[in-house]
Amino acid sequence: MIKQKSKLQYDNSSISSLKGADRVRLRPGVIFGSDGLEGCQHSVFEILSNSIDEAREGHGSLIEVTRFKDRSIMIRDWGRGIPLDWNPREERYNWELVYCELYAGGKYQNNSGENYEFSLGLNGLGACATQYSSEYMDVTVFMGGCRYDLHFEKGIIKGELQKTRCKYEHTGTIQKWRPDLDVFTDINIPLAYFQNILKKQAVVNAGLKFRLVDEESGEVFEYSYENGIVDYISEINEDKGFTGIQFYETDVKGRDREDKPEYKVKLQIAFGFNNENNLIEYYHNSSFLEHGGSPDRAVKNAFVYEIDRFIKDGGKYNKNESKITFGDIQDSLVLVTNSFSTVTSYENQTKKAINNKFIQEAMTDFLKQKLEIYFIENEEERNKILEQVLVNKRSREQAEKARINIKKKLSGNVDISNRVKKFVDCRSRDMEKRELYIVEGDSALGACKLGRDAEFQAIIPVRGKILNCLKASYEGIFKNDIIVDLLRVLGCGVEIKTKHSKDLSTFDIGGLKWNKVIICTDADVDGFQIRTLILAMFYRLVPTLIKTGKVYIAESPLFEITANKKTYFAYSDMEKSEMLKKIKGKYVIQRSKGLGENEPEMMWQTTMNPETRRLIRVLPGILETDRSMFDILLGDNLQGRKDFIAENGHKYMDMIDVS
Repeated sequence: MIKQKSKLQYDNSSISSLKGADRVRLRPGVIFGSDGLEGCQHSVFEILSNSIDEAREGHGSLIEVTRFKDRSIMIRDWGRGIPLDWNPREERYNWELVYCELYAGGKYQNNSGENYEFSLGLNGLGACATQYSSEYMDVTVFMGGCRYDLHFEKGIIKGELQKTRCKYEHTGTIQKWRPDLDVFTDINIPLAYFQNILKKQAVVNAGLKFRLVDEESGEVFEYSYENGIVDYISEINEDKGFTGIQFYETDVKGRDREDKPEYKVKLQIAFGFNNENNLIEYYHNSSFLEHGGSPDRAVKNAFVYEIDRFIKDGGKYNKNESKITFGDIQDSLVLVTNSFSTVTSYENQTKKAINNKFIQEAMTDFLKQKLEIYFIENEEERNKILEQVLVNKRSREQAEKARINIKKKLSGNVDISNRVKKFVDCRSRDMEKRELYIVEGDSALGACKLGRDAEFQAIIPVRGKILNCLKASYEGIFKNDIIVDLLRVLGCGVEIKTKHSKDLSTFDIGGLKWNKVIICTDADVDGFQIRTLILAMFYRLVPTLIKTGKVYIAESPLFEITANKKTYFAYSDMEKSEMLKKIKGKYVIQRSKGLGENEPEMMWQTTMNPETRRLIRVLPGILETDRSMFDILLGDNLQGRKDFIAENGHKYMDMIDVS
């Protein structure tokens, strides 16, 4: 029998539509791509885009953005202003069309050359959507000898359009608003976002100045690139490029399909080759194309085609060598494309990719032609490029081969207990319970094996001082049986970070077989050094285990105090002193033995029992703040090590047995 869940009817009266401001306020992600901080940021870009379009048409050369402490934003331009008065053709006020009507604007006829030939804001959504998603918005426009003022609250006009005769130095628009927390989950847009977006807009709008005023810090920033993308690439190259900077520009006309209208396209491409920096950025109508689309496909096609052709023609490939990939070129390429078109096919309102077929074809053909001429006319630079691309390719292949070998070495379907000598597994298969103890030597293995809870505690011993992974090469590391055995037992692979293998990691934290990885060594100088070497291995090969808090250190007691037929354990001199104050009568105190000499009961009580043991979690800060300490303890900084010992050595003198 099926139980009826609800008596609510679903019929013709159940269908409804969102109206007015609710179209944005209840579904901001549809317009802005997200209802979080990213969507809030995009709402700012929508207003900024309109000011940029004005400036690109030659109306105003400065755009000012103010970030206020209360998270409100103001954007001011010195353009022609926004027409807000009565529109006889639409029989409505223009302010209604601009700020209260989605899909209304003055940029729909841009392909006819009427207004805004190359417009960033095309869809007629931005100003209205941002207004709808605001707690409040104030608009001031200077044009036609008048000042116009509007005030909105939560998408609704308050009062009426205020129009007064006014003397002013320049026409323009001021829009101030505060994104609404009822719409976005986060409106705390960081200063870095404004700095990044305004710098990018300065790059692709040559000669246009952007001023950023930050009320919170009291700082003012200005961004301007007189020669646009060429100046930007010069800045990135920083005299480290091994070729000159190439700049190509052209204007073409075409269509995406035979039955579609013809439209204008303007292409700008600048690039150089650099061994220290690499960067690829695509812009269209000054919108940063994070996901590329047509320009990305064009650049990859043209560069791979021409460089591969010249490598073949020059006989530079080895026998049976595989073809280069764009990744081999990208490793040394600094490139920016800046395209404009009167018809644009964006993937969606957030404008992070374009799909125009003609733009892709036009850019591919144009870039192929220019690259061919460049390579023919500049033999010395061409040969440097070809050689470097081949170096990148062969380094990548070598790293890939090493990665595969490492993966084979660290993985397999055979049970690790059969492959790793002296590893003692636990019974539980529950990854939330399993613990791995890394212990010092075979004697500690015996004591821990007898003292542990075999249900969830596993043990692997390390023999003596392991390899210093900070100084050893990858080849040396993966020839070391102790390191390889440890990595096999961990089960998550390794993170290899070099320039040519950054994408070749075998690491997968999902493969980690343990909830806790516990380093357990003697409380003496040798034990501390072994612990440091094991931490260095994690730091270099699997730093994510530290970042995610999976690595622990088991504290071992320094002293055993026997009194009244009871044994107490002190983990520091201070603890020892406190205990002795509380003990009445005679007592015997002795330094704790090494782990291997402890009774199983003591091992369980002091080091392995979750109820009584002391574990220190290795915090993620070790990856940043302790980088220099690793260098002092294990690296090549010999003077630093001497200075550290001279300053701190006395703290550890009592650990040295001088008898």
